[in-house]
Amino acid sequence: MKKLWLQSLIISVFVFILLWGVSKLTDLKLLNAFDPISQAMADFELTDYAFSNLRPDPLVDERIVLVNFGELPRGAVAQLVQKIASYKPRVIGIDALYNCEGGLRDTLNCPQLLDTLGNMMLSFAFQDAGNIVLGEKLMQTDSLSQFDTNDSDSLEVPDELFRQHAKLGYVTLPTNATYQEDVKISRTVWPKKQVGKKTELAFSTQIAMQYDSAKTMEYLNRDIEEEIINFRGNIEVMQLRVHSLKSDETSTTNFATMFSVIDYEDVFAENHDPGLFKDKIVMIGFLGKYLGAPTWEDKFFTPLNKKIGGRANPDMFGLVVHANVVAMILNGDFVNELAEWQKYLIAFIVCFLTVALFITIDTKLPIWFDAFSVIIQILQLLVISGFMVWAFAQFNFKLDLSIALGVAALVGPAYDIYKSIENQIIDYRENNSSS
Repeated sequence: MKKLWLQSLIISVFVFILLWGVSKLTDLKLLNAFDPISQAMADFELTDYAFSNLRPDPLVDERIVLVNFGELPRGAVAQLVQKIASYKPRVIGIDALYNCEGGLRDTLNCPQLLDTLGNMMLSFAFQDAGNIVLGEKLMQTDSLSQFDTNDSDSLEVPDELFRQHAKLGYVTLPTNATYQEDVKISRTVWPKKQVGKKTELAFSTQIAMQYDSAKTMEYLNRDIEEEIINFRGNIEVMQLRVHSLKSDETSTTNFATMFSVIDYEDVFAENHDPGLFKDKIVMIGFLGKYLGAPTWEDKFFTPLNKKIGGRANPDMFGLVVHANVVAMILNGDFVNELAEWQKYLIAFIVCFLTVALFITIDTKLPIWFDAFSVIIQILQLLVISGFMVWAFAQFNFKLDLSIALGVAALVGPAYDIYKSIENQIIDYRENNSSS
């Protein structure tokens, strides 16, 4: 028995060494050109299936209203804010950076400065509303950007003319995209960030804080650096109206509309219920040139995407991503996950017990070893994968057992290599002793 546990321990360590080597080889991306399937599935996670297929359709969140401002100039946005503010919403969040990009404040590089009247109107609209949350952007200076880090040491903020009348929250989302035009996959959010000596709140966190500070503090007190977004729903719009497309092939998501959404034209024309905005969270941002217009601008791939592998079209506007986070905060509907050490501990236990089982079968039923070992590995992969999806769908728990899946797949080859080396050593000793 002691020999069995010792062999199991040695082979388990060998399996983890192999896993480390495979991970390093994968990091080099040497085989990408020859593996289009892996590339297509690279951004897929098992929990995506639970997100997009195993959850019931969400109820519309009556607390949150999304407003599309299309490509309105600042003066028109000011009129839109004034109109919405007249209905007495609790908070108005605007997903926009009202500044001169790059800090070049001249009319050639920043033509928005020419619209003096529009800028003044927008500033006065923010001041009159008194409950505005504006976007800002996390940035890195050259000295920090050379390192592989998610830290930020600077901010791109709205002009003083606007930010003096508003709360600020950064709209930056973790996507691993280097450039704005890159494919952007949204799964997580940074609830807060330390920038210099000041703690900055995310756009969604700041909006939720203005609406329900107690719920938001519960969220922040989780003290998780990067929260998994518990996506519950999207918006689908056709022909300038909200439209559920769950069974429609043109839809990019498997879920019906979760948020009330309205175009700026309908706000100006008052084509809505008078109580639509009162005491609500109103989030204004870009949802297309008009509602339903085809565009990829400020749009992300999310786990709700219909095509979970080899995705074709992004399915969710940034404003809707932020709305999902706000809803998650207010509902206290968080996704929990294993600590890193727990992932390795579970993987080691799975590996150790599997090796012990292999050794037992090889000792007592050697003729059936090859068949049984393959069957065991297939069953392990199916059970572990199914358990991950079930845990997420039922308990909002991201049971990341990818390391356990990796070691389960490598136990067979590792055991064969170990047995081959062991047999070589035995043969060598027998040959030396006989001579």
